[in-house]
Amino acid sequence: MTETEHTPRIRVRGLEKSFGDRHVLRGIDFDSPAGTSTVVLGASGSGKSTLLRSLNALEVPERGVVAIDDVEVDFAGLATGRAGRRETERLRGQSGMVFQAHNLFPHRTVLENVVEGPVVAQRRPREEVVAEARALLDQVGLGDRGDTYPFQLSGGQQQRVGIARALALRPKVVLFDEPTSALDPELVGEVLAVIKDLASQGWTTVIVTHEIRFARQVADQVLFLDEGVIVEKGTSDEVIDDPREDRTRRFLSRILDAG
Repeated sequence: MTETEHTPRIRVRGLEKSFGDRHVLRGIDFDSPAGTSTVVLGASGSGKSTLLRSLNALEVPERGVVAIDDVEVDFAGLATGRAGRRETERLRGQSGMVFQAHNLFPHRTVLENVVEGPVVAQRRPREEVVAEARALLDQVGLGDRGDTYPFQLSGGQQQRVGIARALALRPKVVLFDEPTSALDPELVGEVLAVIKDLASQGWTTVIVTHEIRFARQVADQVLFLDEGVIVEKGTSDEVIDDPREDRTRRFLSRILDAG
């Protein structure tokens, strides 16, 4: 009995989220076993990013349960005030988020950007964090750029700094919200290569992306969302190469034709 086979690292049940009268998530259920990559596909407005942001409570659903390892939040029964903030902050501490935009501090060096979170938010010793940050920058191919500033980097390099910054928090899972959508096409490959390397190392990841070829390569599980519902769920062979549902086939046809 292994953790990967029997204990999901991420467990989501009955997730519901609305913005005004727009119902964005409609009863989302899925598990992500430890050490696997879950890729979320869907058209713009299908709820992909809202789902991802709900996993670390950047968006607070009205109902549903999100659990990452032993930290669980029941949003319907979420406490109010300070107690509720503690619950959501504890859930948020389980994951590292890599956003579409790089969101780096422009007035701080690459190394300082990576060190900031662990030192300030987690109150870890600076010397220890700096050593880990340098190793992470090596890992994403930027070991020689620690003393440079974000404006001196390409968009792909900035996004790789963002990945190192997320990993520096020692998260249980890493969440990627369309990490290549803001990049020029020639820079996409370098970022996807880093994410693929993380997946091969056994990180638990959830990746919102429109890169179908990349999804085929990295996904242990694919979720296809449409109008806030998981229409199809399975391996990349099942969902991408042999989809059962008409909505999935139409979406993939549009994406592949456009590509």
